[in-house]
This record gives sequence, C-alpha cells and structure tokens, in this order.
Amino acid sequence: MEKNRLMELRKNKKKKNPKFRRVESWRYKRVKDSWRKARGIDSQTRKKTKSGVKSPSVGYRSPKKVRGLHPSGYEEVRVTSINDLKGLSNKRHAIKISGRLGTRKRIPLVEYAQNRGFRILNMGISQRELESFESMLQSPIEDLEDDFLEGEDLEDSLDLED
Repeated sequence: MEKNRLMELRKNKKKKNPKFRRVESWRYKRVKDSWRKARGIDSQTRKKTKSGVKSPSVGYRSPKKVRGLHPSGYEEVRVTSINDLKGLSNKRHAIKISGRLGTRKRIPLVEYAQNRGFRILNMGISQRELESFESMLQSPIEDLEDDFLEGEDLEDSLDLED
C-alpha cells in the first residue's frame, strides 16, 4: 500500500515539475535544449530569481523508495539470456529483453519468462509474428524450398532486366 501511495505521489510530482531547459535555448539555434547549469556572472537563473528559468534541485526528486522504478512499480532488468533470469523474482522484477537479441533466441527466452510469471516490458515480437515463426519452424524444409522457388518464378515472369 505504501508503495502504491508513493508511486501516485511521484506521478503527480512529475506532472507539476517544470521542463528544465537550457538558458536561451529558445533564442539561439546553436544552443541545444538539454539542461546545462547557468554559470554567467549576471545570470538570473544562476541567482535563482523569479525571472530566471527553473533549475533542477533536490526538491524535485521523487520519494527514495520508488525512485528509479518503472511506472508499473517493478524494477527494470535488462535480459539477454535465460541465465539472467535465474536470480530474479517475478514479484519484484520486470524484464526488458535486449534489442540486440534476434528472434530465434528471443522466442525461447520469452516463453521461459512467461512460464515463470515475469512481466515483459518490451515483447519485441507480436503474437502473430510469433505464431508464423513457430509454424515456419515446424514445417518441413521441402515446403520452405518450394515457397522460395515460387518466389523465383515470380521474378522470371516479370521479366526484370538488369
């Protein structure tokens, strides 16, 4: 219950936080929008006057118990193999599958994680793609070769010239 209350508090605080923009980033194209501390001797932002831009400070932080958590309330953990799931709890951790992982290794990892009850934050492959990939793995190689050859016949019938 305490965690839910703190998560709600964090969400409401984030809504009220200003967007911290670099001073005069709206004025010059060469000055990017990402925050940099104001260091000018006459800078209103550095002096923290009312007319200056709001600068990040400790008061804008979220509660310590929920800091860094995913909006769902779980801790995010990046996973690349089944071995990475061994020491994790499905009550506390949610997994994000590495983007560098291909479909062939991703499918068994997703199935294993779902069987253990983990929440997957980025499935990375739709259910339809998953079913078509599984059916492709189950079909005999001759069928796949026939499909491939039919594709070549299609190119010949179009009379594509190099």
